Amino acid sequence: MIGVFDSGHGGLTVLRALHAGLPDKDFTYLGDHAAAPYGNRTPEEVYQLTLAGVERLFALGCPLVVLACNTASAIALRRLQQSWLPHAHPDKRVLGVLVPMVEAITGQPWMADVPAGSMAGEPRTIGIFATRGTVESEAYPREIGKRAPEVRVVQQACPDLVRLIEQDAPAGEIRAAVQTYADALMAKMDGVPPQAVMLGCTHYPLVSDAFVDALPAGVEVLCQPTLTTRSLGHYLERHPEFDLPGTGRVTFHTTGDAERVTRLATRFFGRPAQFRTLTTAGEKVAAS
Repeated sequence: MIGVFDSGHGGLTVLRALHAGLPDKDFTYLGDHAAAPYGNRTPEEVYQLTLAGVERLFALGCPLVVLACNTASAIALRRLQQSWLPHAHPDKRVLGVLVPMVEAITGQPWMADVPAGSMAGEPRTIGIFATRGTVESEAYPREIGKRAPEVRVVQQACPDLVRLIEQDAPAGEIRAAVQTYADALMAKMDGVPPQAVMLGCTHYPLVSDAFVDALPAGVEVLCQPTLTTRSLGHYLERHPEFDLPGTGRVTFHTTGDAERVTRLATRFFGRPAQFRTLTTAGEKVAAS
């Protein structure tokens, strides 16, 4: 069984793609809705909350967990992989949605840590739309720069977009917000379009058409669910010990109000998703 962790609903867009692309695998989803949003929390809080969520999924029988949350991936993933997992759970693994994006942009594997300048290719510019927490972490520019220093990364925070999407705001209101963010990104680039933009939040694929319409024609829009599914498939091929047989079963857990989360989840997952409440994953923060 493969675990998928997010601070809230956005990771359901990743789970939806994973389930469609790997239909014979069993998945368990955990949304830490009681502690959401993570974007306004300190890096240490994000790390401890993410660790607690991963521990919960391990306890539920998931030897492999995907962090379907950009804030958690940007702030907590590398620390989990390098400082905690090797001694706490050496037989388990944690992956993240940030990794496939970085690999797709740079053409370099995540663990390569290629020295700056050693693999320089054709200069190009990539735009990133993300939450304020992900932008302020500088994770995307840092990790892309390690592997492809010739790539210029221009980031644009979209502070209200997650709220608008979760509130199912009118399409016109969402499109107006996206246009504002797209215009702000283009202003930072003096009006010269990037070769591609990354939607660095798992909520944003739900309004990807608004980004396509707001950006100049020809700008490629990269979405995480598709890239994450492709990356996980390749990972399972390389690590057959985690490629466990399943029946296509999907279960849903939340640290929040299961009834409320269930009502909101269908739009993100594409079909009914019945959640049940677990003890708050964030309880471990105080004890860690």
